[in-house]
Amino acid sequence: MRIASFLILPLALMASSSVSGQAPGLVEVHLSSFRFTPRTLVFDHGRSYTLLLVNRTGAGHDFTAPEFFARSRVATASQRLVEGGEVEVPPRHVREIRLVAPPAGTYSLKCSHSLHKFFGMSGTIIVR
Repeated sequence: MRIASFLILPLALMASSSVSGQAPGLVEVHLSSFRFTPRTLVFDHGRSYTLLLVNRTGAGHDFTAPEFFARSRVATASQRLVEGGEVEVPPRHVREIRLVAPPAGTYSLKCSHSLHKFFGMSGTIIVR
C-alpha cells in the first residue's frame, strides 16, 4: 500500500501541473489573395500560443480580430504588433504574436484592407 501511494503521488502532481507546464501551442495562418488558411482557428482558453501570421504574397494583408486580441493576454514583446486589434502583415513577411487565449467563445476574423473581406478574406476563431 505504501508503495502504491508513493507511485501515485508523483503521477498526480505531474497531471495537475501539465496544463501550466505545457509548451506554447503553435497556430500558423497563411494570408493570401482573399483567404486565410486555415479559415477557422481553434484555441484552448488559458493556454499559451504563438500565432504565426505568414504572408508570402506580393500584397499587404492584415489579421483583424479586435475582440479576440482585447480579451487575450498578449505578451509585452508582441503588443507593438497588435494595434487596435489588428496585425499588419506586409508582403512577404511573417509576424509572430505570443498570447494566452481568451475566454471561451467565437471571435470574428477579417482582413480590413479595401474589399478583401468582401472577396472572402474572413474567418472564425473558436476558443474552447
